[in-house]
Amino acid sequence: MKQIIIIGGGAAGFFCAANLDEKKYKIKILEQNSDVLQKVKISGGGRCNVSHACFDPKDLVQYYPRGNKELLSVFTKFQPGDTMDWFEKRKISLKIENDNRIFPESNSSQTIINAFQQEIQQKNVEVKTKCSVREITKKDDQYLVLTSLGDFLADYVIYTTGSSPKSLKMIENLGHKIIDLVPSLFTFNIKDDLLKDLLGTSFEMAETSIPKLKTEESGPLLITHWGLSGPAILKISAWEAINLAKVKYNFEIQVNFISKNIDDAEELFQNFKISNPKKVIGSSKIFEVTNRFWQRILEVSKVDLNKQIANISGKEMQTILENLCKKKFQVSGKSTFKDEFVTAGGVDLKEINFKNMSSKLLPNFYIAGEVLNIDAVTGGFNFQACWSEAWLIAQDLNNLN
Repeated sequence: MKQIIIIGGGAAGFFCAANLDEKKYKIKILEQNSDVLQKVKISGGGRCNVSHACFDPKDLVQYYPRGNKELLSVFTKFQPGDTMDWFEKRKISLKIENDNRIFPESNSSQTIINAFQQEIQQKNVEVKTKCSVREITKKDDQYLVLTSLGDFLADYVIYTTGSSPKSLKMIENLGHKIIDLVPSLFTFNIKDDLLKDLLGTSFEMAETSIPKLKTEESGPLLITHWGLSGPAILKISAWEAINLAKVKYNFEIQVNFISKNIDDAEELFQNFKISNPKKVIGSSKIFEVTNRFWQRILEVSKVDLNKQIANISGKEMQTILENLCKKKFQVSGKSTFKDEFVTAGGVDLKEINFKNMSSKLLPNFYIAGEVLNIDAVTGGFNFQACWSEAWLIAQDLNNLN
C-alpha cells in the first residue's frame, strides 16, 4: 500500500486526510506542536469562521490580495457551497450570519475539530504530534522524511505546514522559490487625542484611505487600546501588506467615521440646526456615532459642549465636519489581529500546478495552505482556500491508478 505523509496538522492537512481514500493509501500526519488544528480552535474568537457565503468563484477571488488569479480554477471545483455540503453530510449544522460569515450552529470550533478527528479515526489515519520534521530528501522514487520521532518513507508528500520560517526554509532547500514573508491582517497603532480612552467604540460603516498609496476601503471600524481595527482597517492592511512593510508601518491614514461626504454631512448639520436651534450641541444626536465619541469630536474641534446649536459658527461647523469625515492620523506601527496571524509571502505560485496543487519541481509532492503565497482578508476566506486546495489534492490522489 502506498504511503502518504502529510506534514502539518492544520486546516489544509486535516481536510486533505479526511478526503483521501484510505483503501488505497496508508496516511500519516506529522505535527510539530502538541495539539493539532490550533488555528481552527482559535478562529472567529473560538467559534471557527469556517467559510464565507460567496458562491460565485469570480466574486470569491476578489477577497484574495494574493492568489486571486490562481484560485479561480480551484474555486470552480470546490467553493463555499461545497464546504457547507461537506459538513452537512457529516451532521454538522452551519449558519450564515448577517455579514455572510459561516459558523457552526454550535458557535464552537470544537464541533469542527471533532468532525475532522472523527473522519480521520474512521480512516485509520495515524497522527504524530510533537513530531518536528528536520529534513526531506529524495530517495529513489520516494521521499525520506527525517523527524524528531524517527525517519519515515513516503510515496507522496503533502506539505501543509503553515508559513513558519523553518518550514519555508525546508521547502526552499528542495528547490522552491520563496517570496519574502510580510504580515497581513493587522491593526494600526495610532496615538491621537481623538481616540484616547475610547476603547471599544465602534462604527457600523466607516471609510479609510491611505492617500500616499491611493488606496481605500470601507466597513465596520473599531477603536482599540492601540489605535484602530475592524474590517475597514484589516482589509486595507491585507491589500497593502507589501507596501506597508516597505514604509515600515509609518504612514498617514484618513478616516471618514460616518461614511458621508462632507457636503452631505453639512446639509444634515444645517437641517438639524434649523429644526433644533435651542438644543445644546454636546447632547445633540446629529450623526450615527456614540455620545462619547461625539463629545470627543467637539472637544478636539474646540467647540463648547454647552453651546446652543444656533450659535455654532460656520468655521466651528467646518472643523467638526473635517474631524468626522476627513480626519488624518499618523500610524506608527502595527499590532497582530488577535491570534489569527496571517502572512503574505511563501512558495512562489508560478511553481504550483493549480489543477491539483502539485509542485511543478518535485514529483509526487503537493503543497497547500498558508505555506503558499496566498492570503485573504478576514471573514473565513483563508480557511476556504485551505479546504479547496486540500480537496483538490485528495481528488487527484484518489483518482490515480
